[in-house]
Amino acid sequence: MAEIPEHLLKRAQEARDRLQGSDEGAATATEDKSEAKIPEHLLERTVAAKDREPVAAAAAAAPISGSAPLPPAGSGPGGNTQRLLTVVKSGSIQDVKLKPVDKVHVWPHLLIVEFVAALSITAFTVIFSIFVNAPLLELANFNQTPNPSKAPWYFLGLQELLTLFHPMVAGVTIPGLALFLLILAPYIDKNPSNKPEDRKFAISLMTIHLMFWGVLVMIGSFFRGPGFNFIFPWADGLFFEL
Repeated sequence: MAEIPEHLLKRAQEARDRLQGSDEGAATATEDKSEAKIPEHLLERTVAAKDREPVAAAAAAAPISGSAPLPPAGSGPGGNTQRLLTVVKSGSIQDVKLKPVDKVHVWPHLLIVEFVAALSITAFTVIFSIFVNAPLLELANFNQTPNPSKAPWYFLGLQELLTLFHPMVAGVTIPGLALFLLILAPYIDKNPSNKPEDRKFAISLMTIHLMFWGVLVMIGSFFRGPGFNFIFPWADGLFFEL
């Protein structure tokens, strides 16, 4: 027979001590309760149960002809007595359901909304382009370069930076830093609130970005004349066409 580890023997002895202590406490509690008045019908039921116990014990002890002897009550397979060492709480082995949070799945909730929005904008653009002619200029003449030659409005901010800084700084460094800072913004400001007063960092960062780019676009559109020189539109005219 294999030797039982010491820690299991210790845990079993502690369990027996606790069981013995609980039995003594129950006996004391029973004696205390016996001093109180017990209803008559409960006393009658107790007496009747005690009278039935000898009869049931005799019936269980009497062997049945042609049958094997029954194992003692509380025994396991093969008549071996099982011992309960510990009780594991259900919370430690069972998964607890997550608490409801204010979140939805990307698919299908978010992507379906974005897909419908993209289809709506595309349909609006197609219908608008059918009924409204774009303000295009005449065919380009390679013998005559317009002065000033301005990029489309969405590139005017970058063109304005090229007039102020070196191409490496204006075309790579400044836009790269701006995009990298916008990418890091959700990781820096992790506040889940939708209230503007709780998102001061994110709102300030986006406002600075939009104002910076918007001012550059306005300068390139209305304050740049022939040779891309700085002018005042109310004095020298407007050198900007869609």
